[in-house]
Amino acid sequence: MKNKNKKILKWFSLNVVISICLLIACVLFFAFIADEAVLEHENGIDNAIFSFCDSISTAGTIRVMKVFTFFGSSTFLLPAYVCLVIYFFIKKKIVYAIEIAIIGLSSQCLLYALKQIFHRQRPGASLIERLTTYSFPSGHTFSSFVFYSIIIYIVQHSKVKAKYRWIVSILLFLFAFTISISRIVLKVHYATDVLASLCLALAWLVLLLLLLKKINSRLIKT
Repeated sequence: MKNKNKKILKWFSLNVVISICLLIACVLFFAFIADEAVLEHENGIDNAIFSFCDSISTAGTIRVMKVFTFFGSSTFLLPAYVCLVIYFFIKKKIVYAIEIAIIGLSSQCLLYALKQIFHRQRPGASLIERLTTYSFPSGHTFSSFVFYSIIIYIVQHSKVKAKYRWIVSILLFLFAFTISISRIVLKVHYATDVLASLCLALAWLVLLLLLLKKINSRLIKT
């Protein structure tokens, strides 16, 4: 029994170390992109990717991207969060409901704060309605990856067979990734906005999971 507990403790400690390393790496890469693309105005990569998107985009592609981008908007995500929280309250999984609410609210606060800090203007040739909010980081990318990661977490902890859990999780990841790509194709965000937001979302999720696990473990002990 003691050996088993030692193995569990060792595995948990290793996971924490890996998570912290991943968190640091993501934050550093986010800072690097912010410095190069936003502060130093190095836009070579952004221009090259816009040119590539122009060369492969068609009217049909634009229509499809507009559909995908909707599922990363606050119009969709806000009701989706509310439904998730209500669902877990009904199921009497109060901890899940509270954690999802915390993640959703804190994510939006972080996103708003960063946009106000960097003040990056959006690309000038948007293919959808003209937006007045700032470009960096990408709200759709960040919010989508946070939300769909929550769904992936729920799926992975369900009683569904492992192969189906992984299929659904991969599809959800690809769905969120396509939402991110749609922001570049529709020219409402630079590629560096999206890449930085991917790093930010991963770092934010790792940090929140570490904090929530710590809080839960203390509550259990008390």
